[in-house]
Amino acid sequence: MIAVSELERRPGARRDAQRNRQRIIDAATRALTAGGADPVKIETIAQEAGVGVGTLYRNFPSREALVEEVYRSELARLCAMATRLVAEHSPADAMREWMRRYQDFVATKHGMAEALRAVIASGAISSAQTREHLNGAIAAILDAGRIDGSLRADVQPADVSASMAGIMLTAADSDQASRMLQLLVDGLLARDPS
Repeated sequence: MIAVSELERRPGARRDAQRNRQRIIDAATRALTAGGADPVKIETIAQEAGVGVGTLYRNFPSREALVEEVYRSELARLCAMATRLVAEHSPADAMREWMRRYQDFVATKHGMAEALRAVIASGAISSAQTREHLNGAIAAILDAGRIDGSLRADVQPADVSASMAGIMLTAADSDQASRMLQLLVDGLLARDPS
């Protein structure tokens, strides 16, 4: 076994470790969000990532640590998408597409629900942190809509995120959730004052 100090001196070792970590996160994301009934085995994730189980555990000492990183990574990706969508679409269309992606984000978490509950119970992830990230993404889209006049100026990001959460909690199925999210976007559209 190579000592850590030897790894640090070997050229490229740091990049290899970073690549391995990202491959583990990517493999875990695919496995955990696939939505199977049985919990995904750590060995399966390691194999999919092309690393040994020891490498996985060096990066993520527990299943909960891995689930936490997958959740944080997916949340960051979703929130970063808001800026890109505003650059490519009208604010209303950006909001529609972002809410569709939010719906996908929520739906794929069912595959890791049990482990995610344990992470939340430990305090590693809080609802307040998640809301803060979501509100930042929503604010980026609302701000673009306020600037061009296409979205209402009186709507707060926290109101939109609370509405989205309520829709996802109460919708009977994904079709109803989609319709309700579209109604929410329609409610955000600026109205002609005449």
